[in-house]
Amino acid sequence: MPFPGSQKADTIGFAYWLGRNIGWLRIVLLLLIAWPLIQFFRHNKWWKRIALALLLVFYGIIFYFFNFRFEADKMFYQPKQKHFAAGDKNGADSVLVIGVAINGEAKAYPIQIIGYHHQVRDTIGNTPAIITYCTVCRTGRVFSPDVNGKQESFRLVGMDHFNAMFEDATTKSWWQQATGVAVAGPLKGYSLKEIPSQQLSLAAWLRLYPNSAVLEPDSSFKKQYANLEGYSKGTIEGSLEKRDSASWQPKSWVVGVVYLHAAKAYDWNELVQKQIIEDSLPGMPVLLALENDSASFHVWNRRISGQTLHFEKNKAQNTLRDTNTNSSWTMNGLCTAGILKDTQLQTVQAYQEFWHSWKNFHPATTTYK
Repeated sequence: MPFPGSQKADTIGFAYWLGRNIGWLRIVLLLLIAWPLIQFFRHNKWWKRIALALLLVFYGIIFYFFNFRFEADKMFYQPKQKHFAAGDKNGADSVLVIGVAINGEAKAYPIQIIGYHHQVRDTIGNTPAIITYCTVCRTGRVFSPDVNGKQESFRLVGMDHFNAMFEDATTKSWWQQATGVAVAGPLKGYSLKEIPSQQLSLAAWLRLYPNSAVLEPDSSFKKQYANLEGYSKGTIEGSLEKRDSASWQPKSWVVGVVYLHAAKAYDWNELVQKQIIEDSLPGMPVLLALENDSASFHVWNRRISGQTLHFEKNKAQNTLRDTNTNSSWTMNGLCTAGILKDTQLQTVQAYQEFWHSWKNFHPATTTYK
């Protein structure tokens, strides 16, 4: 877990070395202080011996909590049981979810649930997946747990640059949640395969996938889930997780997009104001669109059959119209009327996260202004 200054400095190498060698370091330190302690108890007055004994007991309690009880995976437990309900029976359409669809099966994972657990292991469309979330970075990512042909398991070990850090069970390498890259250990430099996902309100996700299953809260963690109330809207009280409503501040929300190694960030406030943003990354014109719930966003490639389309939003109907052909489009990216009817815009993987996170893990990012 982090210590003062560790989140802004490049301390991962030292932290990993310390984690791998902490056992023998404790033994050496214990041996170094054992003889002086013995001499103190043999040659000092009784009240000094009692005072030192009480001090040692107090230190032992502190040592236990910081070295065992406060370990990350002892503070943020995995679900004891995973239950899914049909989306139409969930009754919480405004809930913000990370949605995943594979091989004809769709599942939604409420951020208030996975934000506490940090990771949920599941299978979607017969495909193993790890649904991860870091509330301090506001990063939702879905990865394949396949590492060198083996289905790996991971545990939370802390955070680096305010991002959750996982350790695999086999090699004890450490992996960044925001990138899926191993940053320390034998597998350093290896990347987990990312599985496409979307962050939407549950209502918007169910419009896309009406038969989607939705992860239900584990009754064992009601208090922990309640502590994240308000997180989705950025109104939570915690200083590490509360949104900065101004633009381009560390805790400001941005939409981040990466294409062909080019990263770009878009101000959430500007997207709310404009409702749609048209832009281009190297080799791809993009459309960012915000739904009327002011929570669900989409990023699409706006090139169709070699033609770059330009769009307007009808906010009253929560629909789009391209000015090239005057065709009508839903917020699912599907053309429903006009000469492009039944054409589907290609979804571009995009993320909503804190600005400090995006620029840290994409140092060469540009910004849309």
